[in-house]
Amino acid sequence: MAQILAPTSQWRMKVTRSSATASPMTAKMWGSLVLKQNKKGPARSSTKFRVLATKSEGYTINRLEGLLNLDLTPFTDKIIAEYIWIGGSGVDVRSKSRTISKPVEDPSELPKWNYDGSSTGQAPGEDSEVILYPQAIFKDPFRGGNNILVICDAYTPQGEPIPTNKRARAAEIFKNKKVIDEVPWYGIEQEYTLLQTDVKWPLGWPIGGYPGPQGPYYCGAGADKSFGRDISDAHYKACLYAGINISGTNGEVMPGQWEYQVGPSVGIEAGDHIWASRYILERITEQAGVVLTLDPKPIEGDWNGAGCHTNYSTKSMREDGGFEVIKKAILNLSLRHVEHISAYGEGNERRLTGKHETASINTFSWGVANRGCSIRVGRETEKQGKGYLEDRRPASNMDPYIVTSLLAETTLLWEPTLEAEALAAQKLALNV
Repeated sequence: MAQILAPTSQWRMKVTRSSATASPMTAKMWGSLVLKQNKKGPARSSTKFRVLATKSEGYTINRLEGLLNLDLTPFTDKIIAEYIWIGGSGVDVRSKSRTISKPVEDPSELPKWNYDGSSTGQAPGEDSEVILYPQAIFKDPFRGGNNILVICDAYTPQGEPIPTNKRARAAEIFKNKKVIDEVPWYGIEQEYTLLQTDVKWPLGWPIGGYPGPQGPYYCGAGADKSFGRDISDAHYKACLYAGINISGTNGEVMPGQWEYQVGPSVGIEAGDHIWASRYILERITEQAGVVLTLDPKPIEGDWNGAGCHTNYSTKSMREDGGFEVIKKAILNLSLRHVEHISAYGEGNERRLTGKHETASINTFSWGVANRGCSIRVGRETEKQGKGYLEDRRPASNMDPYIVTSLLAETTLLWEPTLEAEALAAQKLALNV
C-alpha cells in the first residue's frame, strides 16, 4: 500500500438491515450455470430431472437460478448465516450454513455451533466435536438480503482454543492496555495466484509452457497481459458489499497473479477482514471454475513469488517524532527475526531468496524505499518524520492473526536486554 489512511469506525463488526432491493452477487453474474433451452417450451435434459424455464422480457430465466436469487426479506424474518472457520492446515477455510430466526447486528446475538473436527484434521475421531464461537459478521454477497457471513474461531467443548485457533491468542494481545492505547493500524497486501483447473498451471499461461518474461504484466491491460481481471473485479465488489475494508486491487508482476489490499484496520479487525476476504475469493473462483492458490512461490525459476506485505503503524509512529519510534520498532523486529520468520507462512523460504523484490530469509535488513529489504520505510515517512513501516517478509499464505499480533507484541510489549539492543543498533547502523 502506498500509505496508511485514517481507519474506519468499525471497532466491532456489525450488520444493519439491508433493504429488500439489495442485489446479491448472483449466479447469473458469475455465469456459473449454462443450460440450453428449447424455444418451444421447457428445457430438456438427458437426466431424470428437468429444469423448467419461463420467458420474461425477451430473455429466458432459469428456474433454478431464480430460486438461488430469491429475496426472502418480504416473506420471512429468518436469515441464513454462513459460519466460517479455519481448517486443520491453517490455510483452508471451511463453512456451513444455518437458519437464524431473525436478522442480527452483533456476533453476540448468534448461537455457538459445532462441527466434526475429525473431518478437518482438528480432532480425533473418538472425541471429534469442535465448538464454533461467532466473532465477526459480514453481509453475504452471494445470498444478499439480510443473510450474513460469520467469522468464527474454534474451541474444545471445555472452552479451550484448539491449536489451529490463532485468533484467541491474538485477541489477548490486542486487549492489552499498552496495545489498545497505541491504536495499531494495519494495511495488508494480499497476493494470490489463479490456476487453470485441470492442469494447475497459472491462468493465461500456455499449458506446459511459459509466457513472455515479466515486465508488461504488473498493472497491465490487454488480453496478452491481464488474466483473471473479471475475478479480481468481482471479488473487489463482493468485498465492498460485505463490508470488508478493501482499499484497492491490481495485477501483479507474474502473469495470472493478483493483489488486493485490506485496511487500514485496527487490531483484531485486520485478521477478521482478511479471512473473510479470502473466503469470498475462494467462493468466486469456485464459481468461475478457477483454482486459487496462496502458495508463496507457485512457479519456480525467474518468476516473482506471492507475499502478504503488512503495513503497520502505532499512534506514536503517526505523531511528530514518530520516525524515531519506527526505528526503535525496527530494532526490536531485528532481534526477533527468527521468531517472525517461523510464523510468517509455510514455504516462505522458496520466496525469500534475496531476488524478485525480497530480502534473504536468513538476513534482517531495512531501508527507505528499498523493496529488497525485510522492512521498508516510505520516502514520505522519512520526509515527514512520522508514518508507518512495511514488513515485506510475510508470505501470501500467512495467518493474519499471527502476523498482526506478533508485530504488536514485538514492538509494544517485548523489551530486549540492553546488551542485545546495543548490538542490534550497531548492526542496523551498518546496514543503513
